[in-house]
This record gives sequence, C-alpha cells and structure tokens, in this order.
Amino acid sequence: MFKLQVVNNVPLTSISDINTVAETFLIQIGYISDRYNPRTLTMNIRDSIPYRLFMDYLVSNPSKAWSIEELSTLLKTSKPTVYRYIDRLKMLDFLEVVDVKYKEQPRKGYRIRFGDLTKAWKFTVENVNMAIENYGKTVEHFQLLANKRREGLDDY
Repeated sequence: MFKLQVVNNVPLTSISDINTVAETFLIQIGYISDRYNPRTLTMNIRDSIPYRLFMDYLVSNPSKAWSIEELSTLLKTSKPTVYRYIDRLKMLDFLEVVDVKYKEQPRKGYRIRFGDLTKAWKFTVENVNMAIENYGKTVEHFQLLANKRREGLDDY
C-alpha cells in the first residue's frame, strides 16, 4: 500500500539546519506525527526512534542495507518497533529490500531506494501522480452516477 500525507507547504530551502529540515519534512509527509508522543523517555522528536532510524542510519548511510535485528540493536528497541517505522517508510516507497547477512544468517535488509533520497522521492512522486489520476477517474465516475441519479436513470 502507498500512503503519503500531503499538506500545503513552502520549500524548506531557506533553512540550513538539516535537523530542522528533516523534522519538518518528516512531519509534513506523515512519517512522524505532528503530535508525536513517544512511549519512551525521549523528550523530543530528534531523539525518537523513527527520527533516529531515518536520520542516523538510513540517510547517513543510504546505500547500506540494514536488517531489522541490526537496527533494533543499534536503536535499543524492539523489532516490532523497528518494523512499525520501516513499514511507514515502505508505504512512502522510500525503501527497497535487499538481501543481507546478520550474524552470518540471511535476512531482509532495508535501505533508501536507489541509495539516494532524491531518486527515492521521484519514485514517490510517480506514485502520487498515479493516485491522483485514479482519484480523477473516480470523481468522473462519481459525477456520472450523480447525474444519473438526479435524472432518475438509476434505482440507486
């Protein structure tokens, strides 16, 4: 499933602090809730598991594929927690799955699609375009059905 939150925004190009850009962007696209309420002793978003997963591991090493077990150990959290945030990034189509080894065992690894955030975003944009096109077809069909209903041509 593809899922992206779209909000009215201005480009963050005037901001030079990467953490401010990342935090704002990740909230805007729906990866992190603007009402983020950590279940840990974390006091702010930048210390949170989803933020650190994205910034400290995936963005800092975009071509490296990380296993869930490895991320769980590094982030000092449970595997289900890591899966929750990996799944959110997969819904945005930011990630690709690559075979990796963890402690000599084959595992699924996750990394930024194409090892490049800009290229991954282009993939996300294509999904948005397809979704918008499909919404348009649905609206046209809906309007046709509404017209028929108004004209009494349908038993609705």
